[in-house]
Amino acid sequence: MSNDTRIESDSMGEVTLPADALYGAQTQRAVDNFPISGRRMHEGFVRALLMLKRAAAQVNGGLETIAAETASAIEQSVDQLLEKDDLMSHFPIDVYQTGSGTSTNMNANEVIAHVANSSGEATVHPNDHVNFGQSSNDVIPSSIHLSLASALDRELLPALAALISTIDMKAQALSGITKTGRTHLMDAMPVRFDQVLNGWNEQLKLAEARLKAALPEIQSIALGGTAVGTGVNTHPEFAAAVAEKLSNVLGLEITAADNPFPLMGSQDTVVAASGSLKALAVSIMKISNDLRWMNSGPLAGLGEIVLPSLQPGSSIMPGKVNPVIPEAATMVCARVIGNDTTLAVAGQSGNFELNVMLPLGADTVLESTTLLTGAMQVLAEKAIAGFEVNHAQIEDRLGRNPILVTALNPIIGYAKAAQIAKQAYASGAPIIDVAAQETDLSREELEKLLDPAKLTEGGL
Repeated sequence: MSNDTRIESDSMGEVTLPADALYGAQTQRAVDNFPISGRRMHEGFVRALLMLKRAAAQVNGGLETIAAETASAIEQSVDQLLEKDDLMSHFPIDVYQTGSGTSTNMNANEVIAHVANSSGEATVHPNDHVNFGQSSNDVIPSSIHLSLASALDRELLPALAALISTIDMKAQALSGITKTGRTHLMDAMPVRFDQVLNGWNEQLKLAEARLKAALPEIQSIALGGTAVGTGVNTHPEFAAAVAEKLSNVLGLEITAADNPFPLMGSQDTVVAASGSLKALAVSIMKISNDLRWMNSGPLAGLGEIVLPSLQPGSSIMPGKVNPVIPEAATMVCARVIGNDTTLAVAGQSGNFELNVMLPLGADTVLESTTLLTGAMQVLAEKAIAGFEVNHAQIEDRLGRNPILVTALNPIIGYAKAAQIAKQAYASGAPIIDVAAQETDLSREELEKLLDPAKLTEGGL
């Protein structure tokens, strides 16, 4: 053994690991066994796991199931770890590991025990003390719920609210501007910019409501179920007391599930939350693509808006500027939609009393949350807040749009209106000029009937 390594042992024998590692033998076995992706568990999940361990120690100390000095040592150890800038270097296990997440649970137990023992105030054992009253089988599902609830409450929902606010302000600023509406990517009746943007916002507000409605279920945790849901080897007051402490720390109403079986044997709550994240991704994809289409051109496209110029768009074509923020957002959405499918498969992998794709479930749903949070922030700040309207382009096309003849249907009938539209398309003449020639309506009447702004108000 060199000075760079040390030997530790577990129930299976001795293991060689780095001398400065805070983790122990079981973590090293997992590092050796799963050199698969190099992708570690999400930091939000690890932090939630540590907070759970701290609350568990506090409660166990109060219940006198472990010694008070041991509980205090564990608590102080977690506090130290949560302040470390290099926290994740001590959690090296691949996402693609044992399906229960036992390796990651023991990673946390070993690191906490190592730090606690370094202080010399108490002798702390990873299993007997840090993991007392717990099992990987209830700790890992609980940590998934805690980390997801925290990510939604502190990150995603605030970013979503900010995006909604940005769109609302932009809608108000553009409320007097009428543009050509489009269905099937073809010219349709006029719409106002504020109507378009408020349509986006209604999508986002519905997504916000769905995610908020999901929070109470996510905030219910499996802790107390231990190995198979029956609560063997844990104090009957343990789970509720830990949930109360976590509530105080997170500022959320965390509850211990009355029946931990479904939270351990399935991941239905997380699957449902992922479905809501997917729906949000679909909305953001729609908004991003609308921005891309309206910005297209500037000469041969729609050219209705000009997105902020952020970077050169081509390595070969000088002067080209691309809609990079909406493009980045659409890629995020594609990933989130794929993650939802992954999570649906992972959620099906509940065999009897335990789901065995828990690490994958944690990774995918938290990645989706993180990606959507970032995408909404940049979409609001670097695309929607700063785009400008190309008034000349919009007004020229709006007045020449033969579809405006739809407003004459109740007066001259569909067949006559269709004839006028075809003639306008063929000649390229403004629709009002053709209508003046082909009907008995005065120019003054036609100006009122074909006023694009008035047509955005509905009615006859």
